[in-house]
Amino acid sequence: MVDRRDIGSWLEGPGSRSGASSAYPGERLGMPRDGAGSMGRFGRRLVGVVLDWSACQLIAFAFFGVPLPFAGVATGRDTAVLLAIFALENLLLVGTLGSTLGHRVVGLRVQATDGRLPRPFQSLVRTVLLCLFLPAMFWDKDGRGLHDKAAGTVIVRT
Repeated sequence: MVDRRDIGSWLEGPGSRSGASSAYPGERLGMPRDGAGSMGRFGRRLVGVVLDWSACQLIAFAFFGVPLPFAGVATGRDTAVLLAIFALENLLLVGTLGSTLGHRVVGLRVQATDGRLPRPFQSLVRTVLLCLFLPAMFWDKDGRGLHDKAAGTVIVRT
């Protein structure tokens, strides 16, 4: 009989069938355990995205009249404007600087798995999947979300 452990998960990547576990997130990717260059952990990433989303809400309020949370009822158009601003922020800043405003504040950056800045196509794939939200909710043993795995990127500490 085939067991789930025999199949592994597509999120677990290479080594999932062998049962080889890593001592810390990022070890399989050749990253250090702690300090600069180590995997960005969930707490920092969550604070970073909350800061980014808040900044985008303020921009949408100031320039497009989108109501702030709990200050009015947002329409479908308002949500689309807010998501477009969030996507533009991620696409431009990750593609050019390697980090969004929120990433910069919490000491994170996005890089390709080879250590360089994400290429434009990687930034585009990552942004589109991030805006779909659901891919960001699933991650592997290293803490990489589906949006980062598909784009070939990783979030590391600075």
